[in-house]
Amino acid sequence: MKAAIVTIGDEILIGQITDTNSAYIAQALDKIGIAVVQLLSIGDDQEQIIDTFARLQNQVDLVVVTGGLGPTKDDITKKTFCKYFDDELIVNPEVLAHVTQLLEGIFKKPITQINKDQALVPSRSKVLHNAVGTAPGMWMQKENTVFVSLPGVPYEMKHLMDEVLLPKIIKNFERPYILHKTLITYGLGESLLAERIEEWEDQLPPAIKLAYLPSPGLVRLRLSARGTDEEILRNQLDVQIAQLKPILHDIVVSYEAEEALEVTVLRILQEQNKTIATAESCTGGKIAATLASVPGCSNNFKGGIVAYATEVKIDLLGVDQNTIEKHSVVSMEVAREMALQAQKKFKTDYAIATTGNAGPSKGDSDASVGTVCIAIATPNEVLVEVFNFGQPREKVVQRTVVKSLEMLHKEILKNVP
Repeated sequence: MKAAIVTIGDEILIGQITDTNSAYIAQALDKIGIAVVQLLSIGDDQEQIIDTFARLQNQVDLVVVTGGLGPTKDDITKKTFCKYFDDELIVNPEVLAHVTQLLEGIFKKPITQINKDQALVPSRSKVLHNAVGTAPGMWMQKENTVFVSLPGVPYEMKHLMDEVLLPKIIKNFERPYILHKTLITYGLGESLLAERIEEWEDQLPPAIKLAYLPSPGLVRLRLSARGTDEEILRNQLDVQIAQLKPILHDIVVSYEAEEALEVTVLRILQEQNKTIATAESCTGGKIAATLASVPGCSNNFKGGIVAYATEVKIDLLGVDQNTIEKHSVVSMEVAREMALQAQKKFKTDYAIATTGNAGPSKGDSDASVGTVCIAIATPNEVLVEVFNFGQPREKVVQRTVVKSLEMLHKEILKNVP
């Protein structure tokens, strides 16, 4: 079964907002066995929308549209549905009752005509009840294609997607199984990784496809299996993963499909009842922010210090001024002291420290732009490494964050029973 996702809104095309709806919808459809073959973003123009619908008609089984709905004059999707399906708008009593209750009963506001117009839907549409908003979803079919319209507000779209649309799709369509397994690898580039697993990749069964998903400092290997027998597919994926383990044992961090490295690190720290703190210079607090983004992180992540300026490293963090004068602010020695001081001040088992020249200028050090020193303080020792992550600045910072978490992961694994 094939699907296309269409987002409507001029604000997306001009870069005013980022389209996160398409990613959420695509992931949700993939999990129930629907292959998304196109993602499209188009403007708030009726003819453009109709042309898009016509091109997708009978080319896919499902078109999910998001955006262009709401209590304003740019509510264009319902009118376009009527024109495309040669239909007319009528008041849906259930939607009107819901909108009235929401505004007058919960928000204690008088209902206006604009609000009442939310209850207008194409007469032949099947209404998808929006329990968390005023704009209902719509389901209409033309020949071999079902067109579904969802609100563009993310939390409303997610509610309708999860609670209403997916169950309806599962009930109305026969779908194959699509299963994924993802391995997260660190420390080896895409081309070298491909060379290492070439022989294994060549013997993959036809039902399993491999995708390389590189990003700064890591490569994800995604195995995807498609077929009609879920148990057979799971067994095939398990066999392939088992064959990969001895090949990639030294660089694989996680075999979880969706677990990020920071989640893995904090999960292991939780299991060990250990804690972590950070002392950051060139990364400007991004390691701390990454750890803090994980729900439940407060059990293990105690805090961090952004010691960007040299005087802050000395006065606040407690790095010895003589160490800086002797070795430079970007040095293994300074990184080591930063990690130890963070470990001491926060009374943690582990600490990460970074100092470097992210660019574009050298700052207080003569080290070349792109040079970064990373230190990991553990209960037993301090590991320090020096890297050159090149340019641009954003790449240096991101690679430093990833490499720091990778180094921490390796160190805490040494203490796993």
